[in-house]
Amino acid sequence: MPELSHRRRMLVLAICCMSLLIVSLDNTVLNVALPSLQRELHAATSGLQWTIDAYTLVLASLLMLAGSTADRIGRKRVFMAGLVVFSIGSLLCSLAPSLELLIVFRMVQAVGGSMLNPVAMSIITNTFTDPRERARAIGVWGAVVGISMAAGPLVGGLLVESVGWRSIFWINLPVGLAALLLTLRFVPESRAPKARRPDPVGQVLVIALFGSLTYAIIQAPSSGPGTVLPFGAVACAALLGLLWYEPRRDEPLIDLRFFRSAPFSGATAIAISAFAALGGFLFLSTLYLQNVRGLDARHAGLWMLPLAAPTFLCAPLSGRLVGSRGPRLPLLVAGTAMTASGVLFAAFEAETSNATLFAGYVLFGIGFGFVNAPITNTAVSGMPRAQAGVAAAVASTSRQLGQTLGVAVVGAVLASGVGSSSYRETFVSAARPGWWILTGCGLAVLVLGAVTSGRWARGTAERTAKNLSSPEVREVVGAS
Repeated sequence: MPELSHRRRMLVLAICCMSLLIVSLDNTVLNVALPSLQRELHAATSGLQWTIDAYTLVLASLLMLAGSTADRIGRKRVFMAGLVVFSIGSLLCSLAPSLELLIVFRMVQAVGGSMLNPVAMSIITNTFTDPRERARAIGVWGAVVGISMAAGPLVGGLLVESVGWRSIFWINLPVGLAALLLTLRFVPESRAPKARRPDPVGQVLVIALFGSLTYAIIQAPSSGPGTVLPFGAVACAALLGLLWYEPRRDEPLIDLRFFRSAPFSGATAIAISAFAALGGFLFLSTLYLQNVRGLDARHAGLWMLPLAAPTFLCAPLSGRLVGSRGPRLPLLVAGTAMTASGVLFAAFEAETSNATLFAGYVLFGIGFGFVNAPITNTAVSGMPRAQAGVAAAVASTSRQLGQTLGVAVVGAVLASGVGSSSYRETFVSAARPGWWILTGCGLAVLVLGAVTSGRWARGTAERTAKNLSSPEVREVVGAS
């Protein structure tokens, strides 16, 4: 791809951020609408979980396929196809007559979304070749998540109260159309000099692993062991199949050798932990504010601002710190703040007081704002630029898998505690184990950030680079 002017690079960044905005906004907007969906479509807690997880599950399953396909046939082409499919899926969601069809149409959305974020990140990686400039661009990318968190609850609350929950999907249509036209005009085409061939067996194993694991977790509170255990067995078999099959393939879906690098493995594990915390946090907060406190969607959205504003403000600061000092400090700040937030809710029942609820939201927003840039920068830097789509897809897959598991596990814990009782009567006690799980996720971010960003971890990256035969891989992993 030819070197672009500074102004053109900023325009490409803005277009890519538009795709992240609609994908991220869709999740935050939907969280505010969950109680309305529950009432209108008569959904149980597991139904609400599937409304969110059907989307993130399909995303997690297809992101690596989309990334490698974009490297092979052209990133601009796949990106534009993703915008079209995502917009069509959004329109179908707004017309869904039942919970089951809404879940199906959310999966259509996710097929389009899988072609957006990893491909957009690979476009950014190939557009911003200077490491510091790239880190700042990724910081801006992370700030868009903050914008979606800030705007999503407010916009969603207003739309749900004034028009209805179906209108939350309409906002994707004009943004998607604008991004499509701008991409056609301004984003240059790029592809990898030698992209990986398709890996259908690996793809089927990934879908089997993620799908069966999520189903087993969500259905555990309401189904017996006879229903859940077979899906758990399928998940274990798929995992073992991946570990056996992928190293034996010349061009695997994901090259497991990269996980010998502690920074790369750490970025993957941190992404899963951080986004599991985010998914569970939003799920519990939304149900508490509306079903326990009795707030309408608009006021519940306003209560989310103390969480969203710090995310928006801290994300670009984190990107600058990663560019100038590396990922260690942002990860330590993120882990400390997220752990402290979880402890407030788990040990001190922060939701029962306005002051502690506000403090818990602010702390989580600070932590989540700092965690995005180091995850993406480390993951992308740890793989060859020629495989930028695969690199970005690994980071994005980790995020979506984490969010899927967070909603599944925390929702299952909540459903077990609430049972057939009223949310108002049992929510605080039923949610406490979930808050402890989220505390553990924050602690994992802290510990992994400290361990995998130090001198020892950089040494494993250098040793991994020496053991890889490809000069291109050696150069990039060693630089990470």
